[in-house]
Amino acid sequence: MHTKTISLGILFGFMLSRAGATSYDAIREMFLLADLHLVGVIGTAVAVSAVAFALIRKNHWKTVSGQAITLTKKPMVKGLALGSVLFGVGWAITGTCPGTALAQIGEGRVSSIATFIGILVGAYAGERLSSRITGTTPRPPQPVELVPRAQ
Repeated sequence: MHTKTISLGILFGFMLSRAGATSYDAIREMFLLADLHLVGVIGTAVAVSAVAFALIRKNHWKTVSGQAITLTKKPMVKGLALGSVLFGVGWAITGTCPGTALAQIGEGRVSSIATFIGILVGAYAGERLSSRITGTTPRPPQPVELVPRAQ
């Protein structure tokens, strides 16, 4: 794995930790609408992403290796609503989502390893179920390479 990618991942995990997004209590309080500071963190992330996506589209930015960055809309598909509900329920029960699970592992929370394994099993099962609903063959994930690999 590329050093810059690892460094950005560590920085992202640190920021999640500092924002309190790795705290089960903070997640619980957010879902109970008792403390909305994480809603502000998520809202800020959405706003920053929206601006970045607009700039990418407007300026036709390219990756470091010179490839065009394309942002395509994802279609609404069968099972998306159910999958979204299951994701939210899992998030509420465990107090974590995929990004924060990795940050929790980085913090040394052993219990988050079980959560991360559950995320992987759920993603696999969701893909298998989705392919049955839509009648398609599951395809392996396609990597997006924003930083070229060393030759």
